Order: sequence, then C-alpha cells, then structure tokens
Amino acid sequence: MSAAGRRWGWHRLEPTWACRIVDAADVRAGELVLDLGAGTGALTGPLVRAGARVVAVELHPGRAAQLRDRFATAPVRVVQADLERVRLPRRPYRVVANPPYAVSTALLKRILAPGSRLEAADLVLPAWLVARYVAGRGHGASRWQAAYRTERGLWLPRRAFSPPPPRDWGVLTMRRVTGR
Repeated sequence: MSAAGRRWGWHRLEPTWACRIVDAADVRAGELVLDLGAGTGALTGPLVRAGARVVAVELHPGRAAQLRDRFATAPVRVVQADLERVRLPRRPYRVVANPPYAVSTALLKRILAPGSRLEAADLVLPAWLVARYVAGRGHGASRWQAAYRTERGLWLPRRAFSPPPPRDWGVLTMRRVTGR
C-alpha cells in the first residue's frame, strides 16, 4: 500500500530542536539537501539559513501549498509527492528529514539502494530503529555497511515534538565512506 493509503499521526518538530538537528548535520552552503516529509518546514527553514539548496517533499496538498508560500523567495523547490515514489537526484545529495514513521523503513531502503547518490543522511526516527541501523541490523545492511558509516546522533525527547509521540526518537546519521 502506498503512503497515501496509510494513516499516521503527525508529530511536528519543535523549532529549537529542528535548528539543533541542522546544526549537528553540518550542512554546507550550496549543498543539495532533501527534506523528505517536510510538513510545514520545521527543518526546511534552518536548512535554508545554512545555505542549502533544498528540495522539500510533502504529500499533504495543504502543507505543500504552505511550503510554497513560506519559501517562495528562498532556494527551495517544493515537490508534492509520495516518499515511496518521489524521484531521487542523480547527482550527490544529502537528506535531513523527519519522515513519517509509517514509511521510514521503505525510505531507508530507497536512499540506500544500489546506485543511490546519497552522501549523508540525518534522519529523525524512532529510537529503536536508530539502534537497529547503528547495530548493522537494518534492511540490506550487508550491502550498505561498506559504503556508509552509521551513528546515533542527537536523542530527541518526546517534548521535541508537538503533540509528543509515545516514545523518544533519535537522529540516525549516515555518512558515505570516502573512496568507495
């Protein structure tokens, strides 16, 4: 079933935590960064302030329209699309995102697929999923572990979101290993 057919709660990332995530990601000016599941732009705003060229992907038509209005004069391209179907760049890119929980595993499979040009990712995910990928137990780990260094980034308490989710979340950081 596509993401459009699923139901999930939306937990907005609080602005101070969004800034912390982008600061920790060490985004550089001019980098192409995908904000997958952009919502109303909690991460998009700090990414723009860091100088990134942002592609904000959001399925919900109302939120996509809000993003277009909010970032009309910024280097942001808003794409209204399902994360399981959106076309990924053919050139090197980064991901800094708070994707919907319901598609997080499918999204990881896509960005880590053979031929992906992903250079780095900072993904807000449930703490258990972060631990699973850091331990090398994520889908296809035997294939992508040689190409990416995975670490546990920031831990986010429930209060980092509105409304708070039932459990704590964290940031999964993935960095392409140079020379591979």
